[in-house]
Order: sequence, then C-alpha cells, then structure tokens
Amino acid sequence: MRIGLIGYGAIGKALAARLAADPEAPQIVAILVRSGRTDTTDAPLVDDVAALLEARPALVVECAGQQAAAQFGPDVLAAGIDLVVASVGALADPATEASLKQAAATGGSRIIVPAGAVAAVDGLAAARLAGLSSVTYTSRKPPLAWRGTHAETLVDLDRLTEETVLYEGTAREASRLFPKNANVATTVALAGIGFEATQCRIVADPHAAGNCHEVDAQGAFGTLSLRLQNAPSPDNPKTSFLTVLSLERLVRNSAAALVI
Repeated sequence: MRIGLIGYGAIGKALAARLAADPEAPQIVAILVRSGRTDTTDAPLVDDVAALLEARPALVVECAGQQAAAQFGPDVLAAGIDLVVASVGALADPATEASLKQAAATGGSRIIVPAGAVAAVDGLAAARLAGLSSVTYTSRKPPLAWRGTHAETLVDLDRLTEETVLYEGTAREASRLFPKNANVATTVALAGIGFEATQCRIVADPHAAGNCHEVDAQGAFGTLSLRLQNAPSPDNPKTSFLTVLSLERLVRNSAAALVI
C-alpha cells in the first residue's frame, strides 16, 4: 500500500523509520515538507501538495501540526484520498472541521482520527452508541512541561510544590487555551459526547513522573476509568512514543487482512 506523509518532524521521522525497517510494511511514496528541506530520506521530499498527490498515495498521514492539517487536508480529501489527522486538535476549530468534512464529502474520502497518545478510544466510542452521561479528561504533567503555554500566565511554574489545577471546563475551551496540548482532549471529545459536554482538567503536578492522561466516563455501558502514563519517544522527549506507535498501527491496519 502506498502512503504519503505530511510533515517530517519528530513524529514523521519516527514513523517513517519504523515502516522502512520492515520490508513488508506499507511503503511511503512521498513526504510533503516546507520548501528548502534537504533531509536524506528513503521516500522523495516534495514541497507542494500537488506533488504529493501525483505520487498516488492510497492513504496520507498528517503529522505536521494543526495549521498543516487545515491547509493541506482539504486538498487530500477532495482528491479522494483518506487522511489520517495526527494533529487532531485542528478539529476543535469549527471552521477547520467544516472544511475537512466538506472536502471529504466532495472526494468520497474519510477523515481518520488515530488514538494517538491515549487508549480506550474504541471503548469510549462504542459506549457512546448506548448513551454517555459524563466524560472527564484530565491532563497531568510536571510544571516544566507547561512552559511556553497559557499556564505561565496563571501561576509561577517554578514555585509549585503541590498539584495545581490550571484549567477546568469544556474540552473546546481547553483546546483553545492550550492548543499544543489539544490533541488528546479533542480525541476524547470526538469519541465521546462532544466538545461542549466533555469536561477537561489541566493539571500541573510537581510529583508527576511524566505526562499522564486520565479518562473517566459513565453511561449505560457502565463506567470507564483510564490512567495512562506515557513514555517519551526515544527520538524526541516532547513526543509520546505511543503516538508514533498508534500511527504505525493504523497504517499497518490499512493494508492488513485481519484488523484489530
């Protein structure tokens, strides 16, 4: 199966390397990057979306950020090619969501949201079919992990000695205030009860050993309680290793006879 990539940063490089290491894995046929990039890669680098489409990928994986998803996603979808949106936080913006959906309708293609850095998304989405009464997502990270975000306007991150709630409210507002941390909140909202009904807690915890995602849900199915502490990617500590593995699994499943 022919795969296209949008972006060749930490996630794109890690995904490409893992697929290239297996001769039986789907093949990356083109990688869309900014003009001027000269990385050495197994697949050709292109700097415009038309060239990406000319490589005839059957599936395109976006892993270049929310702006790239909004800018290039519609062209891919309108061309009839399914798009995996790793920067799923882009869908928290109503205009971007509408643009991508319209392009998918035009091309008869699909917008595919990976589980990314969180787990149990399939169970949450299944539970929604019978009705969910509540879904709460908590993002818990060490104070230093919140540097360069809205958190710096709220507290002195260097002086925190105990768990501090930086934000509590809807998933949509959490995605707006903390765009760099919007992907999991958006994934949980899309799988469950939507951006307005999903409650989010953003927590700086000096005792946290790493980035932790917690999901609690109740509904007709019963109750769900998930706590996931992610290890960083070996190639980039700012990236969750599980995010890369989630994309690899999705790509492999796209060409597999047995899909789990």
